[in-house]
Amino acid sequence: MHNVVCIKQVPDSAQIRVHPVTNTIMRQGVPTIINPYDLFAMEAALELRDKVGGEITVLTMGPPAAEESLRRALTYGADRAVLLTDRAFAGADTLATTYALATAIRRIGEEYGLPDLIFTGKQTIDGDTAQVGPGIAKRLGIGQLTYVAEIRSLDLKMRTIEVGRRAEGGLQVLRTKLPCLITMLEGTNEIRRGGMMDALRAARTDIVRWSAQDAGVEDISKCGLKGSPTIVKRVFAPSTRAEKAVLVEAADEPASALIDAIFQHRPKLEAELAVVARVGDVGNSPSQGAVR
Repeated sequence: MHNVVCIKQVPDSAQIRVHPVTNTIMRQGVPTIINPYDLFAMEAALELRDKVGGEITVLTMGPPAAEESLRRALTYGADRAVLLTDRAFAGADTLATTYALATAIRRIGEEYGLPDLIFTGKQTIDGDTAQVGPGIAKRLGIGQLTYVAEIRSLDLKMRTIEVGRRAEGGLQVLRTKLPCLITMLEGTNEIRRGGMMDALRAARTDIVRWSAQDAGVEDISKCGLKGSPTIVKRVFAPSTRAEKAVLVEAADEPASALIDAIFQHRPKLEAELAVVARVGDVGNSPSQGAVR
């Protein structure tokens, strides 16, 4: 079984700076880490390998310095690491990123065997779009299982996988054919400590480096800033709320008394909720074409 884990080296969120002209993240001089959500994906792939065997290829796109994160992934137990690095990839948004990563995954399949599963974190802390994982699946033409909380079963003979997916209102149990892409939810596991042998192997392993040409990119105009239609108009921090939290005490009182106390402190809230309720009633009326 061959699993590919996509990770991203991201700036430490406590020290992120934004370029005043381009509105892109300035990464120079900022400490970097592996995107925390990707560590849950990494551990999920390692746990599957523990159960059924196989290999894990970890992939990232970034500058040469991203090799540091790949070596860290090797210390956790990944078998090989591929760095997709080229100046042509600079400034990529999610559309251009998925194009480059999907192309590299196809090349990985040619070099090391077709992947059965592709793992990513649910999103990254520097973008928070949650678009890259599904975008890769779409470009590769495979199924996607997003916000996965647990892998319940894997049948290599039937080529199926069953997962529990976190959703509003509960947990969905989904089954699909391999190959597919999985985005792992946070808190689903805890990344293991790599052993001494893994650390030594990671230190001496040669990281595979691919340029756009090496990866088989056919249309360079779809990469980097040129292939990124996203335009960031403005970046700003949320304004501080002037209102302060108020403790409303209604011990041993019925719920209606607590609600009345809340409305007393927030007189506009009752009217706002009434408007929301009226809009909801209109949207759910049969005349609006709602499905009941």
